[in-house]
Amino acid sequence: MRRLPALPLLLLPLLMGAAGAQAASNVSFNGSLGSQAALLLIDGEARTVRVGQVVDGVRLIALEDGRATVELNGQRLSLALGASPGRVGPGINGVGSARQILLSSGAGGHFFTAGMINGRSTQFLVDTGATSVAIAQAEAERLGLRFREGRRIMTHTANGTVPAHRLQLETLRIGDVEVRNVDAVVVPGQMSHVLLGNSFLSRFQMRRDNEILTLELRY
Repeated sequence: MRRLPALPLLLLPLLMGAAGAQAASNVSFNGSLGSQAALLLIDGEARTVRVGQVVDGVRLIALEDGRATVELNGQRLSLALGASPGRVGPGINGVGSARQILLSSGAGGHFFTAGMINGRSTQFLVDTGATSVAIAQAEAERLGLRFREGRRIMTHTANGTVPAHRLQLETLRIGDVEVRNVDAVVVPGQMSHVLLGNSFLSRFQMRRDNEILTLELRY
């Protein structure tokens, strides 16, 4: 029987490492750190990845227009900011990302994220000083919310006390985390973002590490 030539000892650890390495199965785009690096959630773990870099089998190809293009297990995925993770491979259940939201700080140290209200896309700004999720009337109309059927109240804003409507959102989703029956108020005037107040945030354990805010679902 012909024997195969022995492999150099220096190659053995490399080959063993390659054989034992497990490629990532899901990845989501949770924020950008400038124009050359992204905060990716890879199999439930937050990783900072630069354009062209490969981390846990995920290569970041490009960052533009609120989307990250990555290559995972030979497939190219285009990930929207805050959307559900891109997945490759069978039997993936998303455990790990389904209870955790990671946000990176933007301009002025504020935390912005894309998400959904009742299945419709919108943009959020984390506001720990707001009692409820607050939505401008024009945005509520765009989202198709029937807020005029809600209870009419008076609420305090930076512009004084104004009339508003209280309602309950069926679902509020950020990334792969969805929360149901969230109290919200619809106020007149213009706001650039939906304010993500404590009616949503109180359901999470919040932790800030430098520029990263982690929300871990309590219940």
